[in-house]
Amino acid sequence: MSEPAGTMVLMTSEQEHYFSADPSAPFKREPLEVEAWGQRYDALSGAGVFSRGHLDHGTAVLFRETTAPRSGHLLDLGCGWGPIGLTAALASPQVQVTGVDVNERALLLANENAAALGVAERFRAVLPEAVDPDLRFDEIWSNPPIRIGKAALHELLLTWLPRLGGDGRAVMVVGKNLGADSLQRWLTEQGFPTSRLASAKGFRILESRVAR
Repeated sequence: MSEPAGTMVLMTSEQEHYFSADPSAPFKREPLEVEAWGQRYDALSGAGVFSRGHLDHGTAVLFRETTAPRSGHLLDLGCGWGPIGLTAALASPQVQVTGVDVNERALLLANENAAALGVAERFRAVLPEAVDPDLRFDEIWSNPPIRIGKAALHELLLTWLPRLGGDGRAVMVVGKNLGADSLQRWLTEQGFPTSRLASAKGFRILESRVAR
């Protein structure tokens, strides 16, 4: 893996636009409406960013099958244009969010959305290497980039899960047909006991904690 630890790597040309979009290149912003965790708001997505113009199915299932975190510092891992972290920040004024992504256009959109929604003081989206290495998180939320490949995904998770605080947890949505059950077993074997919170629409909602 040639990228710095914690980044999501480019595996195929098909995914290239998700991982290398240049925010300085002209692109069309696409509005959409999000309704989740009791919040309804307008946001912007755009070409070259995952879930362009809509809320993807996995994240929609994640919202339906969970409740919003009420406090703490959250990591939105692979934040894209920001749906998970933005909704969490809107749902509770006690939530602070750091979003990370390697797609600079996604980061641009996420921060624009945060400013437009009035939560920029509690939500910031940055490249992985810009996160303070000593920072610890109360919770990690993610629709992880399964399609980058198993080895890259494992490295990504083993970079960030150890940064959970002692009582922290990670909540992830993973497609059943994309290896959710094997990922659950692997996470447990790595010292992050993982349980299934829900199963719906072909997706698993997994919760991982730090082994005591």
